Amino acid sequence: MNRRRVAYLAGAGLLLAFAAFSLTSFRSAPTPYVSYAEAREQSRTVQVAGGLAKASSRYDEATSSLLFTLVDPATQQTLRVRYHGVKPANFEDAISIVAIGSYDRAADEFAAGKLLVKCPSKYQGAEVKTYS
Repeated sequence: MNRRRVAYLAGAGLLLAFAAFSLTSFRSAPTPYVSYAEAREQSRTVQVAGGLAKASSRYDEATSSLLFTLVDPATQQTLRVRYHGVKPANFEDAISIVAIGSYDRAADEFAAGKLLVKCPSKYQGAEVKTYS
């Protein structure tokens, strides 16, 4: 074989190896947004979003656990969420919260491993809707 053909075959092999690696990595990486009803049925990690229900949050410093209720703005359904970790700054002022985790059927609550909190100060001029 000549050098040119070997170089093409080596390049094609590297591209195939990279494509196979990418497919296997990205297949398990996406964490889809789901409704509260779908989150209750899933056994894998998902994302749920909503607003913080008024006066629903309670933080236990001894266990570093935050318990709160999310409200879906479209359907007004609620979902109880437990997060273990430091309470995010300005949590009570959040206009939107994304919880990433899975539903714990035994505790009948969504166990969040990560929270993404959107505060109104980051969105000057945006209309802020409160949930009751």
